[in-house]
Amino acid sequence: MAALLPLAVAALLAVPLGRARAAAGWWLRLRSRLLGPLPPGGAGVAGRPGRAGGLVVAGHAVLSLLLGAVALLPFGALLAFVFRGVCYGLVDPGPYDTSWGGPSRAGAWAAHFLVGLPMAAVALLLLAGLAALHGRLSGVLAGQRPARWVFAVALTVPLPAVALFVAWLHQI
Repeated sequence: MAALLPLAVAALLAVPLGRARAAAGWWLRLRSRLLGPLPPGGAGVAGRPGRAGGLVVAGHAVLSLLLGAVALLPFGALLAFVFRGVCYGLVDPGPYDTSWGGPSRAGAWAAHFLVGLPMAAVALLLLAGLAALHGRLSGVLAGQRPARWVFAVALTVPLPAVALFVAWLHQI
């Protein structure tokens, strides 16, 4: 998921330079390395499988950019878990009198770790789901037609992510 944002920007820059097929190849190589090869089948894009045009690559890059931005939220939750859960006693020097699990350092550390553990598990599941969604979306670059729900979900997923991000901004 970390490659989505830079690769999407590179693909968006490659399309107007006439390098759409090369950009499609980047995506397909990344997809096959991470999720395995695409399953055979599916109707070809414009009747020519594996020959994604500039519009298809640009559309895929825009959706990838959206999914990459959404992936930053669960990734941020994982980072928060590492710094505020696993490394709590190292990043917060104390005193721990009013901390969860306080007043001892060990109690505060354990409480923050145990509270963060389910959040990290959910973040990992979200990242896996986003990767699977992007994997299905990448089939269009190989000439396959993904199910309609793939596009609907890829366009809908950013909405709650934006709402969550705005709510978080108001909270800090």
